[in-house]
Amino acid sequence: MKMLFPFLLLSALASGVFAHSRVDRTVPEDGATIAAAPDVLSLSFAADIRLTRVELTHQDQHSVRLDLGEQRSFAQEFSIPFQDMGQGRYRIEWRGLGVDGHSMQGAFSFTVD
Repeated sequence: MKMLFPFLLLSALASGVFAHSRVDRTVPEDGATIAAAPDVLSLSFAADIRLTRVELTHQDQHSVRLDLGEQRSFAQEFSIPFQDMGQGRYRIEWRGLGVDGHSMQGAFSFTVD
């Protein structure tokens, strides 16, 4: 019985991890330095997710919430209009829900030189 509890606990934790999607790709890529600001940000996930919030922070200024438009359903690919604030470092933070109802979040950054 003592061995059963740790096994069940680890199984429950592992199943929660596998239920969540991960970001497969972003455009611009995380850590990239690009010559000009993009018109659109692209996020590609390994499984369906519903984005609930995407925020942009330029340098050390206040964050700005980006408009998701009609992209409110579950999908793997998202294209979000980008708000150009000039040269410098940008940080994009996203939040969403997996199909299992768990909340998810992540971030990536890039520099416009």
